[in-house]
Amino acid sequence: MNNLPDYHFLPAPLWLITVLHILTLALHFVAMNFVFGGVVILLLGKFHDKWNHPVVQEFIKLLPIGMAATVTIGVAPLLFLQVVYPQQTYSAAIVSGWFFLMIIAVVIAVYYFLYGASFTNKVRKLPALLTVALIGLLYVSFVYSNVFSLAEHPDLYHQLYAKNQAGVLLNPNVGSWIWRWLHMLLGAVTVGGFFIGLLGRKSDDAFATGKTFFLWGMIATMIVGFMYLLSMLDIIKPFMQSSAVWFLTVSIVLSLGSLHFFFKKNFWVSGGMLFVSMLGMVTIRHIVRLLHLEGHFDPSTIAINSQWGVFAMFLICFVLALGLVWYMLKIFFAKQTA
Repeated sequence: MNNLPDYHFLPAPLWLITVLHILTLALHFVAMNFVFGGVVILLLGKFHDKWNHPVVQEFIKLLPIGMAATVTIGVAPLLFLQVVYPQQTYSAAIVSGWFFLMIIAVVIAVYYFLYGASFTNKVRKLPALLTVALIGLLYVSFVYSNVFSLAEHPDLYHQLYAKNQAGVLLNPNVGSWIWRWLHMLLGAVTVGGFFIGLLGRKSDDAFATGKTFFLWGMIATMIVGFMYLLSMLDIIKPFMQSSAVWFLTVSIVLSLGSLHFFFKKNFWVSGGMLFVSMLGMVTIRHIVRLLHLEGHFDPSTIAINSQWGVFAMFLICFVLALGLVWYMLKIFFAKQTA
């Protein structure tokens, strides 16, 4: 007789979990884009007396904080994803187990090198420290894109696990993850350009550098996004018939609008439009997951056993955390203005 409790239920309505997943994932991407995009631009961008430039120095000192925010905020969307799709995410992670587990060590190393860059007094060390940190960030982003794209293809991870249970396999279907990964990376550089321009708004060369990466990053992201769309030929028809096409249209318009207001140095409007467009893109990614899993898994069939006390605690802590971040940013930018 099986007396084990049944844990196969949702602790809140599916729509609420989905909304929180999309919101927290978008916030995670904001922090991640600040770090990854910022590091890329610091290494490749043109600044006068680069490593002694005040904007460069200021940005480098913010990188460990941005990394902490990336990791901390990233926990929530990962947990929401695993609440609804435990079989898919765990199965894909097990197939690529050693690559997935290495993320912990790599993130710690990235922390170390970002802190090293933040505290060093020898500017000649900065390119090497930031380059190593960038390599670590590339590894983490690659593994996540690879594993979570694999999670959307149950037949493939079943086949891979039957072939090898050592946890050393990656998603061999390159087309299912390469454009998705590149779209994320180029999007991060685009948003990094926004942050460089924001912090360097009083410096002509820093703002020009941010503007360049914001503009060309957005163009490259849109091109890769189009290639990403073409790579999904198996679901392109239901995709075009779903709400995803409207989210895509609105997100593109908002992204172009954010670029327009950024050039005019209206950062509040630009940043707001950019974040809403990011919410739209995350929503599209959610719809794509559902389309890939259609016929294999339907989350709407999972029973609901609401645990409102736990969700209330999360929401209270979440709102307080957002308020604290807002207050810290307000103090930071007030000092910049003074």
